[in-house]
Amino acid sequence: MELSLAVIFWYGILHAFGPDHLTAIADFSIGKEKRKTLLITMLFAIGHGLSLFVFAKILESVEISPEILAYGDLISASVIIGMGIYLLFMVFTDRIHLKKHLHEGVEHVHIWFGKSHEHDNVESASSFTMGLLMGIGGVRGMLVTLGAVHGGHVDLTLVAAFTAGVMLVFLAFGFVILYINEHLLDNIKNVKRTFAAAGIVSLVVGTNILLG
Repeated sequence: MELSLAVIFWYGILHAFGPDHLTAIADFSIGKEKRKTLLITMLFAIGHGLSLFVFAKILESVEISPEILAYGDLISASVIIGMGIYLLFMVFTDRIHLKKHLHEGVEHVHIWFGKSHEHDNVESASSFTMGLLMGIGGVRGMLVTLGAVHGGHVDLTLVAAFTAGVMLVFLAFGFVILYINEHLLDNIKNVKRTFAAAGIVSLVVGTNILLG
């Protein structure tokens, strides 16, 4: 069992390095404060693991053709392309705003979309939902790995090991995004350039998945 957990944990690490996952995290966490950036990455990983567990359990008892499973990749690609289009739309319609202010002697930078500046949990909920949706695309690979190390049986322990591997990479990547947020996004020009780059990368990655 220990070997199975180690293999699944390592598979989670490798799985997390997929450009679609890192692109999705970047889209949601660029421009966010430290707490929200790390929360977004963790919720994405948890949603991803939960989605894989649910669909893997379904596939244990219901035989589904590979063609239908391929729709998971279509969903992932569509979501990423949609995010890319949204970010580029925000950039080119001047709907991205930046405001600096001092709080207890420390300068804070706030970045938001649209006309009003509101603090809410939309990004957190969206990142969790994104993790759920993109987990569908990883079901096939996870089942192949489980078939090799654990007879294809899925339980919460194995999914927890997979999610831990995914979360390790996502959190590390979250710190990279956090560095960008804190050191590069200090003026509106850099903000627009960064969001435009994220939008273009999203379109490229999503299109590549569709054509792959």
